[in-house]
Amino acid sequence: MPETPSIVELLERLVALEEVVAARDARIEALEAENAELRRRLGQTPRNSNMPPSAQGLDRPGPKSLRGRSGRRAGGQGGHEGRTLRQVEVPDETVVHEPAACAGCGDGLAGAVVVAVTRRQVFEIPQVSARVVEHRLVARRCGCATVTCASAPAGVDAPVQYGPRLTAVVVYLLVAQFGAQKRVAQAVADLFGVPISQGSVAAMTARAARRLDGDFLAALRTALTGAELVHFDETGFRVAGRLHWVHSASTGKYSLLYVHPKRGRDAMNAGGVLPEFAGIAVHDAWAPYDCYPNATHALCCSHLLRELVAAGELDPAATWAEQGIRALLALKAAAETAIAAGQDRIATHVLAAGVASFRHAALIGVKDHAGQLTPIGKKLHALARRMLERIDDYLRFAHDPRRCPFDNNAAEREVRMVKVRQKISGAMRTLTGAEHFCHLRSYLATAAKHGVNLLEALIQLASGRPWIPTIN
Repeated sequence: MPETPSIVELLERLVALEEVVAARDARIEALEAENAELRRRLGQTPRNSNMPPSAQGLDRPGPKSLRGRSGRRAGGQGGHEGRTLRQVEVPDETVVHEPAACAGCGDGLAGAVVVAVTRRQVFEIPQVSARVVEHRLVARRCGCATVTCASAPAGVDAPVQYGPRLTAVVVYLLVAQFGAQKRVAQAVADLFGVPISQGSVAAMTARAARRLDGDFLAALRTALTGAELVHFDETGFRVAGRLHWVHSASTGKYSLLYVHPKRGRDAMNAGGVLPEFAGIAVHDAWAPYDCYPNATHALCCSHLLRELVAAGELDPAATWAEQGIRALLALKAAAETAIAAGQDRIATHVLAAGVASFRHAALIGVKDHAGQLTPIGKKLHALARRMLERIDDYLRFAHDPRRCPFDNNAAEREVRMVKVRQKISGAMRTLTGAEHFCHLRSYLATAAKHGVNLLEALIQLASGRPWIPTIN
C-alpha cells in the first residue's frame, strides 16, 4: 500500500497550491484589465474620442451628433447670400441673332419692328496659353569708348524664367489645392502649354516660402501675441518617415501654422506666440499648454463631451457622466440664447444651476472611482478630477459667452487642412518642405480671412512684395 502523506506534507502541498491559485488569479485579473482596455479602444468612435470620422472607414455609420435639433429647416437660412450664376449688366461680347424669315408667312423681316429681345449669357474661359515677353538689353558704345548696357526690369534675372503669375498658379495648385508636384506640373502643361518639371515646381514653392520668413511671419506672430483670444491646437504629420507635429495658433483674422519634431513645450515656444501671450488661450486639456501662466485658459468642451460619452459607455453605471453632458449642453444652449438676444451674460439663476450640476457630476465621479486600480477606473477618476479642478476653465464660455467659445473647432479647422494634404498627396519628404508648406498655408489662410483673393496674394508674393496683414 502507498505510504500515507503526513500532515506536514499535506500542508506544504496546500501552500503550494494556494500560491499557484494566487498567481493564476493575478494573471486572470491582469488579462481582464488588458481585455477591458482593448475593448475600450475597439469601441472608440468619433463620438466618444478624438478619432476623425474618416478613420472609421466607408462601411461604418457616421457619428451621431451630440447637438440637439435646432428647429430650423435644412439648407441655407433666410438672409443667406447665395452663389447662383447671374447675368451681368455689361457683357464682354454681344452676338445678335436675327430671325431669317417670318414663321407665319415666310416673308423676310429686314427692317421689321423689334418687339422683344431675349438675353442669354454664356460664361466661358478663353483659350489660355503662355505669353512670352522677351526683354532685350541693348548695349551701346559711347564716343569715349565706354559700353553701357540697359538694366533689366526688376525680377528679370535669367536668360529664361517663369513669371510671377505662372509661379502663383503653381504654388496655388500645390499648396491651396494640395496637388502633388507631378500632378501640378502636368496640370500646368495641360492648361497653359508650358513645360515644367517637378524640380521647378519645388524650386518655385521654396522661393515663395522663403519670402515669408521676414515681415509677414513677424507681423503674424505680433498680431497673434497681442490678440484677445487665440485658438491653439496640434496634429501629427509624417515628415521624412518620422512623426512630427504641426502646431496652429489662430483667430478670426490670422492663422499661423508651423511644424516641429516635438509636440510639447519646446515646440510651443518655437511658435513665438504662447511665451508672451496674455489673452484667452482656447485649447484641449493637453498638459504643456498649462506651462504658460500669463494666459487665461479655456478648455474645449467638445473634447470633454466626447470623453463623457466614452465614460458612459465604459461604465454604464456612471450616471455622473450623463449628468455632466446634460449640464454642458444646457449651458451651451443658454449661452447661444443670450447671444441671440443681444445679451452679454446668461441669466444668473440658469448659470448657477448649470455650474452646480456640472460640479455635482464631477464630485460624484471622483467619489465613485476613487481607489479603483483598473485602467478604466483610473481613467474615469482622472477625468472627473480634471472636471472638478478645472471647472472655471471648462465653463469659461458660460461666464463670458460673447468672448469665449464653447469649443476649439476653429483651431481644428486650421490643422484639418494639413491632414487633407497628407491624405491627398502623402507625407512630406523633408522638414524644409514641411516648413515651407506650413508657412504658405499660414499666408493663404490669413489672406482668405482678410478677404484677399488667394491668387492675387500669391502673385504679390512671387513678385517679391508679399501681402502683409494690417495689425489692429
